[in-house]
Amino acid sequence: MSLSTRAINTFLMVKLPAAYFCGVRAKSLTKKECTTSVRLRWINQNPFKSMFWAVQGMAAELSTGALVMQCIRNSERPISMLVATNKATFSKKAKGRITFTCSEGEKIQKAIDAAISTGEGQTCWMHAEGIDSDGALVSQFAFEWTVKVKTKI
Repeated sequence: MSLSTRAINTFLMVKLPAAYFCGVRAKSLTKKECTTSVRLRWINQNPFKSMFWAVQGMAAELSTGALVMQCIRNSERPISMLVATNKATFSKKAKGRITFTCSEGEKIQKAIDAAISTGEGQTCWMHAEGIDSDGALVSQFAFEWTVKVKTKI
């Protein structure tokens, strides 16, 4: 059973309140793609009246992580997930609503399938782009997710 955006947003409120109170929200989720968004507000701005880079990072990470969580849930196996590395580039001040999209659901599914079949941990780089309401690229994030089947002790 696939995750819903409502379930993800409830998860944020309970387990990641900093992201929730900053306004990070999941907007859509399919097997292949996840879209999140966050709007510039007083609570998430930097001294330069644009969105703090870490808030953008939370929204970008959620767009990749929701795909990972969904694939793990669909596998019905106990699998751990962790961000090992991340990279970001910023090309414009983030003002207004910023929408992050990751379209690499098939990529993480292959990594999870490989982790299940081999029993070895796998890594997968996933990318998210932040676009403002004018359609301009604001930031790009890359997260190296690690997935590994949990073993019983």
